[in-house]
Amino acid sequence: MAIDKRAAQHPDLAGPSMFSRDPQDLAEAADDFGHVVQRRPQAVLKAASVADIADLVRWAASRGLKVAARGQGHSTYGRAAVDGGIVIEMKAINTIHYVQPDHMVVDAGATWSAVLDAALAYGLTPPVLPNYLELSVGGTLAVGGIGGTTFRHGMQTDNVLALNVVTGDGRELTCSEDVNPDLFDAVRAGLGQCGIITRATLRLMRAPERVRRFHLFYSDLRSLTADQRTALADGRFDYLQGAVLPDGAGTWQYQLEGVVFYDGAAVPDDKAVLAGLSDQRSAADISDVSYSEDVRAFARLENLLRSNGQWFNPHPWLLTFLPGSCAEQIASDILNGLTNEDVGPFGRITFYPLLTGALRTPLLRLPDESVVFPFNLVRIPTSSGAVEAEQLVARNRMLYEHIRDAGGILYPVSALPMSRDDWRSHFGPKWSFLDGAKRRYDPLGAFAPGYELF
Repeated sequence: MAIDKRAAQHPDLAGPSMFSRDPQDLAEAADDFGHVVQRRPQAVLKAASVADIADLVRWAASRGLKVAARGQGHSTYGRAAVDGGIVIEMKAINTIHYVQPDHMVVDAGATWSAVLDAALAYGLTPPVLPNYLELSVGGTLAVGGIGGTTFRHGMQTDNVLALNVVTGDGRELTCSEDVNPDLFDAVRAGLGQCGIITRATLRLMRAPERVRRFHLFYSDLRSLTADQRTALADGRFDYLQGAVLPDGAGTWQYQLEGVVFYDGAAVPDDKAVLAGLSDQRSAADISDVSYSEDVRAFARLENLLRSNGQWFNPHPWLLTFLPGSCAEQIASDILNGLTNEDVGPFGRITFYPLLTGALRTPLLRLPDESVVFPFNLVRIPTSSGAVEAEQLVARNRMLYEHIRDAGGILYPVSALPMSRDDWRSHFGPKWSFLDGAKRRYDPLGAFAPGYELF
């Protein structure tokens, strides 16, 4: 392995023997799925055990080095990277330890696809899965973790029963609602500031055998929103999302995505499911597949984007929550200023309602209303140009300020710069709790510097 000049000049920075300073490893750790921000570490630790992580944290703390844990590298703005510090690669910390009828224990580097495979072998599933299953367990729990069943079951952080964590002074601690509850609340959706998640105990439920999926289309945002609110209120779907899609002709297509779970021959009655909805019924696309096939649907888009090269272009995404009372108006105002090119032909603007009563993670910030709407610009540009990406990031910042001023809240996996004052405003009344937890569990401020909170 190559030793960089700084390490050669300062032998104590040469670090543990499992460090890599291979240029390819450093380049990979400097970048992420967003391809917008690059932060080059001085070394990468390819952790093989939790002890490796704890040892590295203690070693780095004694030298004042920053540390970033990296799962699958799907950040969009360099949040899991660090300039001149150490990146801990978590991919090998991925064991599925065991599955019980109501819970399972997995390592943080495991992907949700691996978790799902292990659970389905017993006819079980996590209540909430992300649309993209190749994210790591630790990565989504650090931000919240949202999916199409969140309106009913909450975020993924609401469905974790216990966590194992390495703190900033190298301690290995367990936390839950009953054991170290302040650490539990600080780590879930805590943006990696107070500890590195190494293991999680996840709630499980019985998996349905099949799903009936309804793609319903609308001529405008108003009719889409009205039917989404109806579906949310009466609970007719087990999975509920929606999107505004580029139609390729410069205008927008409005879509509701609803799923009904079922077993055996008990196929849902389409007429009953769609009763009272005002979609363009002749355009409705109704499909029936196994649960396993349905939750893996994003893989088809991934394969397409990899084949045409767009998977490797910049992805300056903006993810937010809008207050339900004015969500339609905010979304309409923003849509009026966007073009199809702003998201790309395979991009989308997700827009659908959630009941906040199901969302209980303290550090997950939401508008203070009973219904909120995720409003996400999932940009998949056709260009790989850095200038175009920077322009979209600047646009994200302008849109974020507009949304914030209207009462909206950032979902902090977005590609835009945030100052410490921005983060203080974002966390609002929870800032003092997070600040105190940071002082207790990461007293030297080593963790997750990519967020620039502290």
